[in-house]
Order: sequence, then C-alpha cells, then structure tokens
Amino acid sequence: MNKDFIHLHVHTEYSLLDGFSRLKKLISKAKELNMSSIAITDHGCMFGVIDFYKVAKKEGIKPIIGCEVYVASRTLNDKDPNFDKRQGHLILLAENMEGYQNLIKLVSTSYVEGFYYKPRVDMDELRKYSKGIIALSACLAGDIPQALMDRNFEKAKSKTLEYESIFGKGNFYLEIQDHNLPEQREVNSALVNLSKELDIPLVATNDVHYVEKEDSKIHDILMCIQMGKTVNDPNRMRFGSDEFYLKSREEMEELFPYAIDALDNTVKIANRCNVEFDFNTIHLPQYDVPDGYTPDTYLRELCFNGLKERYENPSQEVIDRLNYELDVIKRMGYVEYFLITWDFINFSKENNIMVGPGRGSAAGSIVAYTLKITDIDPIKYSLLFERFLNPERISMPDIDIDFCYERREEVIDYVKRKYGEDHVAQIITFGTMGAKAAIRDVGRVLDIPYNKVDKIAKEIPFALGMTIDKALDTNPNLKTLYDQDKETREVIDISKKIEGMLRHASTHAAGVVISKNPIDEYVPLYKHQDAITTQFTMTTLEELGLLKMDFLGLRTLTVIRDALELIEKNYGRKIDFSKMDYDDPKVYELLSSGNTLGVFQLESAGMRSFMKQLRPDNFEDIVAGISLYRPGPMDSIPTYIENKNNPDKVTYIHERLKPIMDVTYGCLVYQEQVMQVVRDLGGYSYGRSDLVRRAMGKKKMDVMEEERRYFIYGKEDDNGNVEITGCVRNGIPEDIANKIFDDMIDFAKYAFNKSHAAAYGVLSYETAYLKAYYPVEFMAALITSVMGNTDKVVEYIRECNALGIEILKPNINKSFSKFSVEDGNIRFGLAAVKNVGVNIINNIINERESNGYFKDFEDLAKRLDSKDTNKRCIESLIKCGAFDEISENRASLIAGYENVLDSISMDRKKNVKGQISLFDAFETTDDSEDTNDISIIPRIKEYDERERLTLEKEVLGMYVSGHPLAQYKEELENSTSIDNGKLNALREDIESYLALDEREVIMGGMIVNKNIKTTKKNDIMAFLELEDLYGAIEIIVFPQTLQRYNTILNEDSIIYVKGTLNIKEDESPKLIAREFKDINDKSNFEENTKYNNRNNYNSKKTINKNPKSGIYIKVDSFSNKELLDNIVDALNLYPGDENIFLFAEDTRQMYKYNGLTVEISTYLTNHLEKIIPKENIKIKN
Repeated sequence: MNKDFIHLHVHTEYSLLDGFSRLKKLISKAKELNMSSIAITDHGCMFGVIDFYKVAKKEGIKPIIGCEVYVASRTLNDKDPNFDKRQGHLILLAENMEGYQNLIKLVSTSYVEGFYYKPRVDMDELRKYSKGIIALSACLAGDIPQALMDRNFEKAKSKTLEYESIFGKGNFYLEIQDHNLPEQREVNSALVNLSKELDIPLVATNDVHYVEKEDSKIHDILMCIQMGKTVNDPNRMRFGSDEFYLKSREEMEELFPYAIDALDNTVKIANRCNVEFDFNTIHLPQYDVPDGYTPDTYLRELCFNGLKERYENPSQEVIDRLNYELDVIKRMGYVEYFLITWDFINFSKENNIMVGPGRGSAAGSIVAYTLKITDIDPIKYSLLFERFLNPERISMPDIDIDFCYERREEVIDYVKRKYGEDHVAQIITFGTMGAKAAIRDVGRVLDIPYNKVDKIAKEIPFALGMTIDKALDTNPNLKTLYDQDKETREVIDISKKIEGMLRHASTHAAGVVISKNPIDEYVPLYKHQDAITTQFTMTTLEELGLLKMDFLGLRTLTVIRDALELIEKNYGRKIDFSKMDYDDPKVYELLSSGNTLGVFQLESAGMRSFMKQLRPDNFEDIVAGISLYRPGPMDSIPTYIENKNNPDKVTYIHERLKPIMDVTYGCLVYQEQVMQVVRDLGGYSYGRSDLVRRAMGKKKMDVMEEERRYFIYGKEDDNGNVEITGCVRNGIPEDIANKIFDDMIDFAKYAFNKSHAAAYGVLSYETAYLKAYYPVEFMAALITSVMGNTDKVVEYIRECNALGIEILKPNINKSFSKFSVEDGNIRFGLAAVKNVGVNIINNIINERESNGYFKDFEDLAKRLDSKDTNKRCIESLIKCGAFDEISENRASLIAGYENVLDSISMDRKKNVKGQISLFDAFETTDDSEDTNDISIIPRIKEYDERERLTLEKEVLGMYVSGHPLAQYKEELENSTSIDNGKLNALREDIESYLALDEREVIMGGMIVNKNIKTTKKNDIMAFLELEDLYGAIEIIVFPQTLQRYNTILNEDSIIYVKGTLNIKEDESPKLIAREFKDINDKSNFEENTKYNNRNNYNSKKTINKNPKSGIYIKVDSFSNKELLDNIVDALNLYPGDENIFLFAEDTRQMYKYNGLTVEISTYLTNHLEKIIPKENIKIKN
C-alpha cells in the first residue's frame, strides 16, 4: 500500500482573508509529514502560484499548480441576480505546460469577462481550454455535491458525465471530503455509489484553509475581517468544524478506511502533474525597426546621433564608454528594451508631454543619456553603468520614467496602440496587514472597545519596517500593556500571526507590463475596477522574463510645464533646461537662503533648515543633500558641512581615496563610491564591485568576509591567473585596507544611489531656477498642482504673501481654469471653485475669447448654454466674488440670479416651440405687451464682511479677498507660540512633528464650529474648531474647563487658548485646552481670573460629593521622584474638581493630594496608562 498522500485541495494566504496557510509554514509542514508533493488551489485566482512553486522547490517538494474555479449557473455573460448569484466550485490542476496555459486562460476569462459576485467560467470555456487539465468535483459547494444534497441523483449523474466528457476519461475525479460535517458524510456515500455506477475514480482531499488544527481560530478571525463581522455576531458565516487543516496520511486513512484507493489516487494525480516554470527566457516584445536596419544597428545609429547633440566634441573616453555599454546591452539581449523605451519617450517629447530627467540607476547609462531617456551626463557626474546594468549579474534593466501626471495615460495608450491592447496590462499589487492595521482589525473582530484598541495601535512606533515584535522590544509602554492586561495580550498575540498577510488586491500606481505575445499566454489576468492587471506582482513578472515598466505621474513635471507655458506666454521666452548648465549663482543663493518651499525634494521644514546650513554652491551639493537627508546618513551631515566649509582639514586614510571622495568632501555618501573604492583600490571589475555593494547593503556576512580577503589580498583562478589584484598588490597596507573595508560595511546599508539623486537633483535645480527667476509663474503653477489640497494651497498662498505676490480673487472675465499670472500677481483659477466643472469653465473661456468680456450677469446668462448655468455652479461663482466687477454686489446677485435664469429659459422655450412666427413679429402693435423682458436683479445691501468672507470660504476652502483675523495678525503673531501654518509645515518632517506631542502651547484664532458632547458621567464637554490665518485645529475642552470658560466660547469668538498638543502620525493634530481668554484680554494666562468661577461654584454635585471619591493611583514608592513628577505633570493637564489619592506600595501608605484636583476622563486615564500600568489606576465614585 502506498503510504504517501498528496493534498490536492489547498487554500493558501493568497485566498485573501480566507486562507491562513502561509506558504513557508505550509510547505514546511508538508515536508515534516514526508509528503513528496502538494497543490495550490486558491479560490478563483492564481495570485500565489509562482511564490508557492519557488518555496516548494526549495524544500524539495513538487508543486502542483491549480485553482478552485467558480462555474457559472448558466453562461459567464449571464448576470441576473435572480439566477446567477450562485456558482459551483471546481478544482482544476495543471498536468503539464499546456494545461497551465489553459488554466491561465480560464482564470483570466473568469475575471475579465465572467466576474459577477465571483470570477466565473462556464461550460463552454471549460470545453475550450480543457486539455492538459485534471479536474476534481470540489467541496460541498461543487455542482455535483450540491445536486446530491438536493437529493437529485440524476442531476448529479448528468453533471458528472458532462464533466468527464469535457476533461476526458481518467481526467475527472469525484472528490470526497470529511470535516466531521453530517452533510459531507451523506454526500460521500452518494459519491461512492456514483463512482461505482459510472466507473469514475474517487479522490480524497481535505479542504485545507490553515496548516495546524489550532490555527482554526485565527482563520475564523480572518473570515470576520473579510466580512466586516465580529466573532460574537450570531449571523456571520463560519466553518462547521476545526478540521480544515493539513492532515497526515494516517489521519486521512482514519477518515476514509472504506476508500483507500481514493487516497492512493492523490499520488497518481501528483505523478501526472509536472509543470516547470522558465525563469531564464526573456520575452521582450518585438520592436519593428526601419528597413535596412537590425535592432542593434538602429540602436547604435540613434545613440551616435544623440552623442553629437549631447557633446559638441565628444572625447575618446565618452566614445569608448558608449561602445562599451552598447556591447554589454547587445550581449545581454536588451537592445529591444532600450528601443522600446526610447520610442515611447520620443513619442512623449514629440507630443509635448513632459518627461522627467530620469530616476533610479538608469541615469548611470550613457546610452540612456544619448537616447534622451535621461538628462544627466553620467561621465561628468561619475555615474556608473554597472550600478544600472551589471554584466556579471543577469537581471532585466529597470528604467522607471516620470511623466506629467495629467498626460501619463496618453503614453500608456500609445504603448497599447503600438504593441496591441492584449499585449499591455497594468500590474497587480497587494495591500498587506501592517502592525497597526492588524491590531485594529483583530481588536474590532474580538469586539474590544475602540478606545482600548486605538491605544494599543498608537503604541506601535512610526518607523519603516516596524513590526509588532520590534515595537514590544522598543516601546516599554506597549510591553507593560502586553504583560499586564490579558485582553491586550490576546489582541497582540493574534495580530502577530496575521501581521504581514495579504489583505486586498489593487492596481499598482505606475507599473505596466508589455509582452511579446498576448499577456494571458504568460500570466493570468485580474480585473480591478475597470483596470485589467496581471495576477502576478512586478517582481514575479520580472522573474518570468517579462518587460515591466514604471510609468509614473510626477506632479513636479506638471508644475514645470505649466510654469514654462506661463513664462512663454508672458515674456515670449522658451526655456530649454536640457541645454542649461547647473551653475547659476542666483539659484544657489535661493537654496542657501532656505527659501525652498515648492522646490522639488527640498521643501520640508527639515530640508530647508539643512539647506541653510549646507549653503550649496554647486550641483554636487544638491545631489549630496538629497542623499544625506534620510534616516541613517543624516548622522554624516555635520561632518559633511564641516568638511565643505574647511576643505583644507579633510583627511583620507589613503591618498587613493581622494579622487573618489573629494566630490563629497571626504565623506562616503553614494553606492557608486563604494563600487569605485572596490574597483580602484581592490582591483575588482565594476560588475563584481556591484555584487560586493549588494552584499554589503544586505549584510550578507559570509559573502562579505570572503570578499574582504579578495579586497585585501586579491584572488587567483585555478590556473594561477590574477582575477582580482587586491589592495596589498596595489600598494595599500593590509591594516589600512581592513579599515577601509570596515568603513564601507558600516556605511553601505545607508548608501544612496547617486544616479537617482542626481536625476532628481536636476528637478530640484529646475524648480529652484523657476522660483528664483520667475516666482509668480512658478507659484501659480505650484498652487494649481495642489488645488484639491486646501492646506497646501493655503501654505503656498502664505509663501506668495512672503514673496510680495498678491492672490487675486476669481473673476469671470479674467480667471482661467488654472491659477494664472496677471500684472505680476496670481489670479485664482476657476477650477478651484466648488461645484464649477471643467466643461463649464472651458465654455466660459471660449465664449469670452470669441465674443469679448461679459458685460453683466444677464449678458453671461444669455451667451452661455443653459446646461452651463446650473444654479449650484452660478451660486458658487457669486459667493467667491467672480462677478464682483460686473454686478451690483454679491447679496443682490444671490437674491436675483434665479429670476434671470428662469426668464431666459422661458424665452428659449418659446422660441423653440415656434410661438412667435416671422409674421407675428411684423404685426406687433405699439400697445402690445413687452415680451422677453428679463427680470431686473434687485438692489439690496451687500453682506457684511464677516458673512461675505464666510461664503467665500465655503466655496474656495479659504478666504481670498480678506480674512476675519487680518486686523489681529500682528497681535496673534506676538502672543502665540505656534500657529496652524507652522504645524502644517512640520508635518512634512515626521520626526519633528511627532516631537510636538504633549508640548504646551498658546494658539489664537476664531472659533468657527462648536460641538457639545455629553460624557459617560453626564457632564458636558466641547469640541471646537479654531481657525487662524493659516488653517484650523480641533480643540478638546473637558467639562471642568468648559464650565469655567463657556461664556466666551461661542462661534465667531476670537480667543487665545493655552493647552497641550496631541500629535499622532495618522491623525490631524488636536489641542487639549487648559485655559482660554478673549483676544481683547491683555492679562497673562496665569493672572487671568476673570472667567475662573472655580472657587464660587458650589453645585449640589460638589457639596454632596463623597470625600473618598476620586482617582486612586498606586506607585512603587514616594521616593521615586521621576515617576511622581511625570504623574503630576499629567494630572496638571486635566484640571477639575475630583480628588487625587496616592498609594505607595513600599510603605503601604495613602495620601490625599491636597494641592490639586482633576477632571476624570478617558483622556486622563489613557495619559496615565502611558506612565504606570492600568491596574495601578482606580476610579471611585
């Protein structure tokens, strides 16, 4: 008897939020159970087949590629909810590559054409693509088991015969399962009879959804996350047992003693399934070159033509570099890759679509530079080709392209037209459960109160690559919560198990794949919303040899394009940055001033401060600045600045480092420098030096120690020929070589790709140039690019004010769609007005340009089509002041515009109906009534300034013609410690922003909104929206504070507030208020007793209060001064009338804190729980 058993019905983590079989654990368990093979059959998709294949192969287990497809009730085009909501399940396994290709076709069709609730195939599709596929009848949701559950044996029989006719004799099996469900046993009995009657073999499977039996709880939680349910919901879907795990042969034999053949058949099927993926063939699409050329000769001609344009008199070094790169590209088989890239970039430039100067390591290629794929000279800036394309490491080159984000789709459409719609697709990406998201999901499913879950999630530090385990190691508060609270521990333990799992599929923002043959010959397709994407991710596509491109939409390119158009329109100057050297002193003066708001990569508050210290005076400084201002390399910034200012003090541990590190003042900054050191000092080839850099970056210690020997002593081949000379042979002492290697290892993990920094440095320089020479045009383009982000618009308008540029309100005769330049100032764009659509704007501008300015509102209403004068649109234009120059005032127009529109509409209807004939017009008499008389707009008093500005803000998101706080501007600046403008600016620099948490500040502004809420103790508290000149912030006012200051806390009141900032990285900032005062109150906060009725407020609640009620806090000892200070600081933030009692564990003594009382709230207890364990805080009423 065969003792092997193969699982042929397995759902991995790629059955999103339904499978909890994580690949490594799954394969490891199969190996532990001595299984020679295992299948993957995820629900409806093939997302994970390549990863599954690689993990299985690595462990010496044969992977079987399959899918559990959904079969439509009728055809895949039928989508009637009365008949087509139900689908049958069917397991399909690929027997060979033909079967795999057919499986791809079926799964692709199910998403692209058949999706209705689920991705569906139908019988016709199965017939069309049945070759090379072995089918199993699936679980209880299969068509045959469903018919048997309905006691319809004849239907089951008919369906069985139909499936056998589709897949062929011996290729269709009746599947039996036993998960301790009564209905399964009944179905199994009928399946055994069906098998005997029709001579169709049985196969036994377990419907694997998780690896170990105890994983059933985690799987149940995943299902709840998927369905938005809690575990306590009685109406949710749940599995009927905990038997859906990876069982051993012995366990399966216990379930099916009557069908041992069905177990043995799993091995027979596995032996027949042999799919091998090809990871070595590149499937580049064919690029059609002109007659008389080969791809190679055409690429060479394009490059040498470009060489003449790029270099007036190219040196031999440049020509040799170009020939070398072309030879490597040809040898590696990537000629067509470069031609394809050149082609769509050439299309873009010919059609005036802005293309970026390059990004990533591609800027290190002179081929890319001469083809105008990139715009940075790799020779001039010491950029290395091998960092981009390493002849000693076979991997597809990777050229990512930035386009103007408004026209990116045009380039993708061009590629689809050129290579065929079915040869181009976007690429899938998967959202994973990060640490915080996992905790929030698990907490919600377990029905734990939101505040508690929120508190746990907020204790996960904000950092790249943060995991729950790392957070427990680094955050003692989280560790304390975990150790001392059972519920918290449960949430964290479960979250750790699902952390990093796939949560949902979506479309990659930029990735596009282009293939030689139709894409569904290589990979399965998926449909997300309206986008057709691959079911494999970008890295998997590259492994399979497919051409992947990143078509990125970059807002900065759109800003540059719009600014250049405005400059050409206003000055008649056409600026061509490609012919510009990056050495203009005025640009570096601007960068050194730190006035870089809006400058690409250099606009965050931290970067502006860095630029002031660095005082860049050449392009290399910009490149270094971009590279250094990141966690890790930041530590080198003081040394870099010191060395730049004192070049005579720069020293090198060996003179041969100077040519490499001189450009960065003796500091190692770039990956390319590591490669140069390894090459020039150790005698490596550039290709091998790139492999060393990679090993250093990934901390591969075994590889690095081997390379250390080669770097110092060199390497000979088996015949004694020198492959690597080594430092010692090159005259560098052993101890110095060791020290250099150690320095490189320390630095390599932080080293930045200079090619990428240099390419982005070009955009930094260009935007700085525009701001330095054409600030009005630049700021107009910049504000246009962020029209949907009010905070950014306000920030940039504030910058305009600082530059002396006035922002003019919208004007129906002068505004365009975008922000425009007018007499040295910026005119508001109509597209920024709420409810005003782009078509209406275009029609307004076209009419205005064809027939002149509008004389008044009636003139506009007559000249525009009625569809362009919908009432919401017109009202918004009135409120923002767009008609101010051609109307009495806004109030009059609001009161009368509808009458004008209605009157014109009636006249148009009369004319359409033909009620006035030609003869009628001649026969009118003097005493006939005037028809077509447009209603006159009434003259009423204009709104007062406050109301006018409020309406303006309603439709623009900000005040433009004035500000209610304008008269208090200087006073607010002098009397506050921070404003919303500074807060918003700091959000660009997350570390500085988070450091503001719990900082005591004074802010000032106008209350624009006040919401009263009742606490659990039936006290009232308030949430205020406080607006200053630069934005708004939420103010939290606890009951005791509200009682003291409520008389001045009214909407439209202008006040100062003193309180504590509450800053979290994933939330808007809040301020917890302690004190308020009116804007006209000149006393200091601590002297301010005007509103303090604390001493004379003796409500019944206070008089009758239990003297022992209040908050009880336990500490280890009263001698722990630091702990007590932290507690008292926290208590001071929540003034109120509740008693405080302190208990010391060491002396067992309790004291009432007589000098302080508090307002007890969840905010206070949450704050204290950050200092002491939750169990040490008790509330007594």
